[in-house]
Amino acid sequence: MNEDAAKKRLGRGLAALIGEMDRPDTVEQAPGDNQLAIEAISANPNNPRRNFTEQDLADLSQSIREHGVVQPVVVRPISGSDRYELIAGERRWKAAKRAGLREVPAIVRDVDDKTALELAIIENVQRADLNPVEEARGYQQLVDEHTYTQADLAQVIGKSRSHVANTLRLLALPQPVLDMLTDGSITAGHARTLITVDDPVSLAKRIVDQGLSVRQVEALAQNSGQSDGRSRQKGNGKPGKDADTKALEKAISDAIGYTVTISDRGNRGDVKIAYKSLEQLDDICHRLGAKIR
Repeated sequence: MNEDAAKKRLGRGLAALIGEMDRPDTVEQAPGDNQLAIEAISANPNNPRRNFTEQDLADLSQSIREHGVVQPVVVRPISGSDRYELIAGERRWKAAKRAGLREVPAIVRDVDDKTALELAIIENVQRADLNPVEEARGYQQLVDEHTYTQADLAQVIGKSRSHVANTLRLLALPQPVLDMLTDGSITAGHARTLITVDDPVSLAKRIVDQGLSVRQVEALAQNSGQSDGRSRQKGNGKPGKDADTKALEKAISDAIGYTVTISDRGNRGDVKIAYKSLEQLDDICHRLGAKIR
């Protein structure tokens, strides 16, 4: 079986398991669920979700005291021990501990590290539990550790390739902007607009202070790009990258799923496509119609 076929089969298998994980909530324990001791379960250090608000945990804990855990967590056995590692459901597990429960219903799946990470990302994305930065870092981890292309990610995660590409591009922003995105001060739409500006931190602070909409930020970014281009041309004789070129870079990047840089020199220039592995280079060549011999 070739690699593409294997990944398609993997995608179907993940979809089937997520379907099982997404069973309708019910206070009755579903057949086949295990009751596992809470203390026998450990958190997953690779869980893409990092932020659990105090109020959210308190509310869920109170609900669990009244109704129990109505949705099983998903775990995998830890080799050589009688313990388990969480794949999905860390928030429910934390809240159950707070509620004083000794056991929780669990679905046990013996899967490898890659599949466990995929499942954790899929489960959180489908429930909209991840903030955009957590989602982007989860995708990047799959790319870095398991040589996934953006097209592979889109297929397995169940999102469009442009969504995956745009989400990954957020990681190019400075940490102060990522912090604002994480705590909800700015939206992913705001953040995508900030990627191409020269001073994203200042503009992000302005978004928060003035309550700017995404369209207002887009207009400011475009005007800033045109102004900076004229300023650089006067100062050192070299034209800056104008807003149209930046927009074209974004459009091509979104279309092929890789970061594209355009260097324009009048009627000539360069188009550069960035890749991080030979597998990504191979994928780019196939997308452009080339054959690797």
